[in-house]
Amino acid sequence: MRTTPRTRERWFDLVFLVGFALKAVDGLVELLVGLPLLVLRPAQVEAVARLLTAGELREDPGDPVAHLVRHGVAALSTDATLFAAVYLVVHGLVKLGIVAAIFRGSRRLYPWAIAALGGFVVWQGVEFVQHPGVGLALLTLFDVVIVALTVREWRHHRSLGDAVRSVLGRSARRAPSDRSTDPAWRTAQ
Repeated sequence: MRTTPRTRERWFDLVFLVGFALKAVDGLVELLVGLPLLVLRPAQVEAVARLLTAGELREDPGDPVAHLVRHGVAALSTDATLFAAVYLVVHGLVKLGIVAAIFRGSRRLYPWAIAALGGFVVWQGVEFVQHPGVGLALLTLFDVVIVALTVREWRHHRSLGDAVRSVLGRSARRAPSDRSTDPAWRTAQ
């Protein structure tokens, strides 16, 4: 079965939209995890981790994720907790800011989004070399895909609304009031 360029375009748009939705959820989770870490001491973080994993370990005493969480927080120092908190809050806010700006249709922010996510990819790559892990590898791969799709949308002079219209099968035509259809406006971008 051959795919048409339009079908391929719709798949790229769908992946782009799902990726940005996941970025928003990821950013929100990072923010919600990071904020309490700013005020909790390592012993309190360990107590919360024990509370959150207790039910799972009762159900499955060999659960690797629960053991990983408990082992990870047991070794946290005050400095490590503060670093994790700041990283999660900043990373979460940047992701939410990027998603909000692109959702609003501000194409001028695409290069900033690409640069910010690219910076995270580089940092995560360095961290992966120093401390390899499947989770970090998957997160980095996910960010690379989102950066590539964002570059694609930006180069095609498309907004998030264009991707939504493409996926929903509505006309890709823009309203006459949309400045992005004006060739003079496009070249100024």
